[in-house]
Amino acid sequence: MITVELARDLVEAGVLWEPAAGDRFVIDAELLTGDVFWISDLTVEVRSYGGRSLLGFNGTTEWALDSVTLDQALWLPREDQLRGLLGDRLSAVVRTATGWRVDYATGPGDLHSVQDADLECAYARAVLAL
Repeated sequence: MITVELARDLVEAGVLWEPAAGDRFVIDAELLTGDVFWISDLTVEVRSYGGRSLLGFNGTTEWALDSVTLDQALWLPREDQLRGLLGDRLSAVVRTATGWRVDYATGPGDLHSVQDADLECAYARAVLAL
């Protein structure tokens, strides 16, 4: 899973999130970033209110939270979502002795690499480097 810091960097880089079932997120508040939530049609669902996207908590789960606005949530994209953001710029993924290397292209014949101990973090670093 990518780190909260990388997730913040993705937001600052302009990566947009359209919440959907299966997405992971944290509430970007000091005491809550350690708790990962998943959007599900059963417990956390995306709602729209007054033109804003809300993440609604159903039932009595999650400390009686009702909802949070999208700008209070920090998306933790999965491996497949990060691969999708790289698209056809992804050249290779290589297991190394210390983790993972992601090779990507920024143009014809212009290959670059990033590495991280965690595969999803390596993908996120490649997205940020674009």
